[in-house]
Amino acid sequence: MTDSRHFEPGRAAGLLRLQTFLPSAGRDYANRRNSDFGPDRRDNVSVLSPYLRHRLVTEAEVLEAVLARHSPASAEKFIQEVLWRAYFKGHLETRPEIWPRYREALSGQVAALGEKGGFRKAYEAALAGRTGIDAFDAWVSELEETGYLHNHARMWFASIWIFTLRLPWELGADFMIRHLLDGDPASNTCSWRWVGGLHTRGKTYLARPDNIAGFTGGRFSPRGLAKEAPPLDEPPLPAARPPRAPLSGPAEGVTGLLLTEEDLHPESLGLDRPGIRAIAGASAVDGRSPLPVADAVQAFTEAALTDGLDRAARHWAVEATRLPSLTAVALGDWARRQGLSRIVTAYAPVGPVAEALAEAAPVLARQGIALVEARRPYDEACWPHATRGFFALKEKIPRIFETLGLQAGASGQGDLFETGSSPAGGFDRFAGSAGQAG
Repeated sequence: MTDSRHFEPGRAAGLLRLQTFLPSAGRDYANRRNSDFGPDRRDNVSVLSPYLRHRLVTEAEVLEAVLARHSPASAEKFIQEVLWRAYFKGHLETRPEIWPRYREALSGQVAALGEKGGFRKAYEAALAGRTGIDAFDAWVSELEETGYLHNHARMWFASIWIFTLRLPWELGADFMIRHLLDGDPASNTCSWRWVGGLHTRGKTYLARPDNIAGFTGGRFSPRGLAKEAPPLDEPPLPAARPPRAPLSGPAEGVTGLLLTEEDLHPESLGLDRPGIRAIAGASAVDGRSPLPVADAVQAFTEAALTDGLDRAARHWAVEATRLPSLTAVALGDWARRQGLSRIVTAYAPVGPVAEALAEAAPVLARQGIALVEARRPYDEACWPHATRGFFALKEKIPRIFETLGLQAGASGQGDLFETGSSPAGGFDRFAGSAGQAG
């Protein structure tokens, strides 16, 4: 039985969860992944999402471990779930306007909470778990208690929020990203947009009482749910474009390594061991929302960052420093103390960390300090295929695996995917959870 009431925030804990789940990553996962048995029984899913979101464990090593144990055909559904995370990350990289549009709308909705009495009461009742919808109210409590929800529950939650409670989707997405340990700008934002009919234009997800009762084993019997899910609308987005180029600078110089919550396995970034003079870490977790981020999320992120810094310090045999903020002032002060001319960090996808780095980079450059990003081959291989729907990326999985050198091991032989296998189903799409490996 998998404990999802507590997540130990470190790489060792993530690897342990992976090893525990591996025997079930094949047919068993495919048959049982959509059921939400409650927070005390998560043995049907991996519960890896908090570790993948911060790259305490990387997608490539999860896929490699699965392929060493299962044939690609038997583990197809789980493999797709891992790729859903890459899909949404790539989708936001190729349509970056989605993020500021969401943030601007959210700011307006937060401001409106102080002006509209009935609107504010409905919002506060939802956040307090006082809607009278048994499943929804339970999920509010579970989210606040554990920092996690099953993928299917996230979809139901978002659908009820939008179509039954008729609350702005931006406020619901904000509530989730403030409370999810795996809260991710791309997965969370794009998933809410998908439920509301904005991601795949006009296609929505309607939470139905019988579906909830069936896939929760009768734990809930919600009443009063909306019977229709008319799609939301918005002005058209600009056409997809290639992901932005990583921040760049001189190839040589006195170099420091910067860790952020976006990527906490620097040992696998391919950086030369002798080339790192100093190591520092900084977080932008408060930048996820204009409202307070949950204490549990802040604590998990901080502990995960500490874990990454400790490993990096051992790996490069240099002292690691925790910076007070991810700003040009903090980065510049650290670089000058260490005599650095370059700061290297993992590529930050669209979100608060990327915004902070983009703001700091020109200020540091004027001080003679280059800020340089290293983008992983996994992202380079996946993101270009995320400009349309997930199926377009799914078709490229064999090529992606070939590019990355991923192949079935001795116990995982077989065709990459079964002939006639179906694309990822609706239950796979809320990638804040399942798209980060359930």
